[in-house]
Amino acid sequence: MSEAKKTIFSGVQPSGKLTLGNYLGAIRNFPILQDEYNCIYCVVDMHAITVRQDPAQLRKQTIEVLAQYLACGLDPEKSTLFIQSHVPAHAELSWVLNCYTMFGEASRMTQFKDKSSKHADNVNVGLFDYPVLMAADILLYQTELVPVGVDQLQHIELARNIAQRFNGVYSDTFKMPEPYIPKAGAKIMSLADPTRKMSKSDENQNAFILLMDKPEDIMRKFKRAVTDSDSRIIMSEDKAGVSNLITIYSLATGKTIDEVEAEFEGKGYGEFKPAVGEAVVELLRPIREKTEDLLKNKDYLESVYREGANKAAYMARKTLDKVYRKVGFVKR
Repeated sequence: MSEAKKTIFSGVQPSGKLTLGNYLGAIRNFPILQDEYNCIYCVVDMHAITVRQDPAQLRKQTIEVLAQYLACGLDPEKSTLFIQSHVPAHAELSWVLNCYTMFGEASRMTQFKDKSSKHADNVNVGLFDYPVLMAADILLYQTELVPVGVDQLQHIELARNIAQRFNGVYSDTFKMPEPYIPKAGAKIMSLADPTRKMSKSDENQNAFILLMDKPEDIMRKFKRAVTDSDSRIIMSEDKAGVSNLITIYSLATGKTIDEVEAEFEGKGYGEFKPAVGEAVVELLRPIREKTEDLLKNKDYLESVYREGANKAAYMARKTLDKVYRKVGFVKR
């Protein structure tokens, strides 16, 4: 008898466009994982509204993210793809888990402090509480692995703490999730400030590459990428900008760091930056073109997210029924 596949859950917010950092740091691995694991991928629109959104834009971007998932190689026959708000169990479990989350541990979440300072005029309860919804997202599907960047590890730790606390009170109910961090490219840095992570919310448009950027925009951004006065193309802790570009080039071409350094030995940024830009243009071209095709086929995209939500709801309901029974709710 073959061993059951482990479950992976991941969600991406539709509050902005997907970047090269999202792709190289996480999404690129998703198609590889779907053959080996039971994969559940969700567009987390409920998380997006902790910050004010334009409703029409949110709907548009939610569909765009789904199309980009498919364009990046996710197969709805192998993976469960859905929109978070289409499965009410996420919100239902989140409320129960709120009652097993200590105020102190929620207030220690570093991303709350960061987002509060960025949105000082709208520090709402949802912004404070979204890590508990994230825990519900994960625990609902008895998730074993969560692909995350290093900045999200604190959220996995909170999910584990909540699960452990609930299991301790009511016996084993949730599986304990573990982070899944890719060995390379887990953190792609900003092109304008390589000490910071590449982010779609960056005010400087030259700081990030979007999956849907036109080739000429990609080339322009890489030519403007921050490096340093020492023009050697080598990986070094004191050369953050160049090291980031080497990482991107290595991941885009499949070459090792040593091979990249050898290729550009004795050459300057004038040759290196356009080479990185061209490699990224070719990496992203099929994704952009496929996304554009998919967005013309709204009926197909609707069938994907509806079928995905039905599959997800069935899995989620099994966990939620168990939780409701254990906390003492009368069976509906």
